[in-house]
Amino acid sequence: MTELPPGYPVLAEADVVLRDGSVCRLRPIKPSDAEGVRRFHAGQSDESIYLRFFAPMRNLSDRDIKRFTEVDYHDRMALVATIRDEIIGIGRYDRVSEHSAEVAFNISDHYHGKGVGSVLLEHLAALAHHRDIAAFEAEVLPHNRKMLSVFAEAGYQVRRHIEDGVVSLHFDIEPTAESLSVRFAREHRAEAQSVRAMLHPGSVAVIGASRRERAIGHQVLKHIIGGQFTGQVHAVNPSADSVLGLEAVRTVRDLPDGAELAVIAVPAEEVLSVVTDCAAARVRTLVIISSGFAEVGEEGTRLQHEVLRLARSHGMRVVGPNSFGLINNDPSVSLNATLTPTIPHKGYLGLFSQSGALAIANLDSAARRNLGISVFASAGNRVDVSGNDLMQYWVDDERTHAVGLYLESMGNPRKFSRIARHLATNKPVIVVKASSASYGVPPGHRVRQPKVKPHAFTAMLDQAGVIRCENVHQMFDVAQLLVHQPLPRGRRVAVVGNSSQLAALSADNATARGLEVVHGPTAVRTEASAQEFREAVDAAFDDPEVDSVITCFIPPVGALDQEVVDALRHAASRSDKPCVATLLGMRGVDTGSDNAYFAHEWGEVAEGQPRQAIPLYPMPEEAIRALAAATNYGQWREKDKGETVVREGIDRWAVRALLDRILQEDPEGRALTTGEAQELLAGYGIEVWPRHEVATADEAVAAANEVGYPVVVKSLSPLVRGQAVLEGIRVDLHDEIAVRAAFETMDRRLAPIDANYFVVQRMAGPGVSTVLSTVEDPLFGPVVSFSIAGAPTTMLDDVAYRIPPLTDIDVGELLDEIKSAPLLHGHRGSAPVDRAALEDILGRLSLMSDDFLELSSVELNPVIAHPDGATVLGAEIIIAPARRRTDPGARSMT
Repeated sequence: MTELPPGYPVLAEADVVLRDGSVCRLRPIKPSDAEGVRRFHAGQSDESIYLRFFAPMRNLSDRDIKRFTEVDYHDRMALVATIRDEIIGIGRYDRVSEHSAEVAFNISDHYHGKGVGSVLLEHLAALAHHRDIAAFEAEVLPHNRKMLSVFAEAGYQVRRHIEDGVVSLHFDIEPTAESLSVRFAREHRAEAQSVRAMLHPGSVAVIGASRRERAIGHQVLKHIIGGQFTGQVHAVNPSADSVLGLEAVRTVRDLPDGAELAVIAVPAEEVLSVVTDCAAARVRTLVIISSGFAEVGEEGTRLQHEVLRLARSHGMRVVGPNSFGLINNDPSVSLNATLTPTIPHKGYLGLFSQSGALAIANLDSAARRNLGISVFASAGNRVDVSGNDLMQYWVDDERTHAVGLYLESMGNPRKFSRIARHLATNKPVIVVKASSASYGVPPGHRVRQPKVKPHAFTAMLDQAGVIRCENVHQMFDVAQLLVHQPLPRGRRVAVVGNSSQLAALSADNATARGLEVVHGPTAVRTEASAQEFREAVDAAFDDPEVDSVITCFIPPVGALDQEVVDALRHAASRSDKPCVATLLGMRGVDTGSDNAYFAHEWGEVAEGQPRQAIPLYPMPEEAIRALAAATNYGQWREKDKGETVVREGIDRWAVRALLDRILQEDPEGRALTTGEAQELLAGYGIEVWPRHEVATADEAVAAANEVGYPVVVKSLSPLVRGQAVLEGIRVDLHDEIAVRAAFETMDRRLAPIDANYFVVQRMAGPGVSTVLSTVEDPLFGPVVSFSIAGAPTTMLDDVAYRIPPLTDIDVGELLDEIKSAPLLHGHRGSAPVDRAALEDILGRLSLMSDDFLELSSVELNPVIAHPDGATVLGAEIIIAPARRRTDPGARSMT
């Protein structure tokens, strides 16, 4: 491996999806790129050269090459975009003043229109922002419309003027709501297009298509052919002339027109050479069914990394390895590239599963329920294509109305939260994710180990509007309701049945799940006719106070009366209110055909919207759990999501200078002193009351005289903080005698346990003592939390979490989510605290944690919330060298 030049920023390397769905590699330039730059320049047209250099520089001198390829990575930065190790674009900035730099780009003529310039600008801006550069300048010829559009469409406020026939541009690179919106929109379009190419291939090659019937390659090829794939199908087998009636080729290179999608089913040790062949054949997507990679040990991990690196360097996406395959039920595609011949009929549920083993169970369960799917994908070891990519595609996919994801691990929860929130705004997102201390990470998955507690993950899902389920059965329970019924408009329900006991049980269960029973529970007699049951159900649907209807019918003899089913269908079909039903222990979707819920295959479903079919459940508890989940989601979708938090009085440059100075002195990071913590927080408008460390009673008295009475004397030892038995604080001290007595008493008591180190601080007014904190988590990035100080935090773990960036609604929910929130609202006659003051500090803390990766942890404790404000009495801050976040400040595949 070539030795990297001094100061080379490894964290600046990134793989990025371009506008057409292909992949390119971004990295800082190196002196060893000299020949690559020469080749790039030689391949450019005369016009492109003139537009870049304002002169016909057909040849670059050695001096030019040296200047272009040798940079200091701080004041002078250059990035190259490469595909197949060939440079397709170059972007650079050169600092021209303390906080400004000139930026320039040169994009290969063959890659215009693919978004390379926009990607380079994003990454250069992110790098410059962390090097104290606040603005970019550029000079562009007026007829260089492509480059002018790169700047104009980036979301920055660009100022321009023309002088001497040159357009001079100047713009601040501080991220704004508009620039972030542009970046996320471009990321969405690119990644959605990448998945679309994967799911809508014009041709598929099965590599390892064996003639042995039990071989994996044989089965996949058989299912593709049997599923009547509409594109071309190719068999690749070096030792066979034909497989399943298809002429076989030795390698994918031998296909005259190549293949867009390659399904790889060969032994793990052969995969690398197969990927090399696919790269030569310009394959776009690889689905690696083969196992034997990171899930089996270090050697497999090394091989998996090599496969990924080779694929991405040639612009290919990878599904797997250890994948179960892909399904696209779109009639224009009809692709079943999986290991199972029986798949659910076409429908409106998109499914994603990491587990290959559970993929079979998922598909079988959906088929048995008569629940149709639009798309299915199994990620296996999830080395590249993930649930995030599929969600990007599903945002715009008209054939998908709800999404179900079975997640064994999550490599980029910060990005997941952002994309899921976007998707959930219009389509339900249902997630099955196991809970454990390690987040259930299976062997072979590339995942950073989190530091925060598991319920931070649950908070992230709630923040994104995601419906979380404990298992696959619950996921399908919810899905069959959301796909086939309208969303509940509120929490008011009617309960109708033919058993008073069952109706009462249903009503109790609904109340326990937060639903409000406003109609019933109504129970017709057990022997009631279908007409009587129909009238009771119609009355429930017609009640204007009812938002949803729960029905439960147990046949008196054992056979379900078809007239009862028809009555229920009739009532539900003419209403815009959702209905769930418990009928004879059945589970699935009743579409109006006899025994449809037992069918493994379903005929044509009307195009456009799914039929308003009735979701059936074997027990009322399951029906009501699904209805409650749908109701909660409906209310989340309708609620005000708020505006992104902004605060005045922030000096990011002062904080950046402080962090750089400390890390230059202590490269490994450390805890900040009291003065440093105060200075850092002041940069974000958070005032910390001063406190004085004291070692003697005389020092305590002197400190009290300095800060002014009344004061508190308290121990900083964690052994006594929050302890009632080992009291470590004296409050409301009004004179020197009281201060001296308090110090001497606590010193005698705490010295035996080495907890006698004290501070003196002015006493705050009465209020609620709270804890506001943030941690830079390896997996989640910044995580902000709020709790009530003392036992609620230390013993009961009553802590609320959110992941920045936050909206004003998110901040308010942080205060309301903890169980001890009533203490803030005026508990037992006390005055309510100033919520606005707490929310202001939380908002500033969230902005600071989002801006600076070096903030390993920040704890404001205590923050006393008063009726007329909030006082920060203590701050503990630890900083560490920045490490790349899973969702960095520019588009990147992680």
